[in-house]
Amino acid sequence: MAITIDQIKELRQSTGVSMTACKKALEEAEGDFDKAVDILRKKGEAKAEARSAKATVNGIVFIKSEGNKSAMVELQCETDFVAMSDDFMDIAEKIADKLLNGEIKPDEKELPEIKEGILKLGENVKVGNMAVLEGENLGKYIHSNKRIGVIVSLEAGDPELARDIAMHIAATAPEFISPEDVSKEMVDKEKEIWKEQLKEEGKPEEIVDKILMGKEKKFREESALISQPFVKDPEKTVEELLKDADAVVKKFERFAI
Repeated sequence: MAITIDQIKELRQSTGVSMTACKKALEEAEGDFDKAVDILRKKGEAKAEARSAKATVNGIVFIKSEGNKSAMVELQCETDFVAMSDDFMDIAEKIADKLLNGEIKPDEKELPEIKEGILKLGENVKVGNMAVLEGENLGKYIHSNKRIGVIVSLEAGDPELARDIAMHIAATAPEFISPEDVSKEMVDKEKEIWKEQLKEEGKPEEIVDKILMGKEKKFREESALISQPFVKDPEKTVEELLKDADAVVKKFERFAI
């Protein structure tokens, strides 16, 4: 199939690889963006990039809490100017209120507030993600740019610890709570890429399995919250911080625009 210049530019922006390499990867992947990224990674030409990184959107993450319950809404729009407007903030708060009160569910996207917002603001507005958490000790954190938000539920601990954990999650973007939670599918996909990279590097077959074990261990630890060094005190892991307070992370949600 014919590969367009826009596809090539998009892949280059996401991976930082040359236009020529991007064109070849897209041709080999028959235009599939994700496959092209994997091809470049296997050749050692590109770092891992989330599929969502290819598209940039504006908007805010808004959190509303009451008692032992928190609701978080990711509201998207076209321009930063609209994202920072009071009208846009009001829409996010109204949706968060409904979510908190159980009037809507996290998977509902077609909301009257969205239609009204499009008409009032003059540009496309949509809900990206929504989540509700309940627990005895809830922490929340919104980054100063309002583009990253986290809610986390702890068992035991105190509000300060919960907020510290939420801030850590905002900064490091873990996908799982513990290394054991990382799915086999994710690990297997990474292994295929690591094998190709090691082959390109000319590593002897007899040490490949050992290297892969080390890479898997590191990948699991970097992807999991409790095995990460705590951002406010890198000398200890999040797991050690939690143990000091006899606390456990039950669940967390992180949204980023």
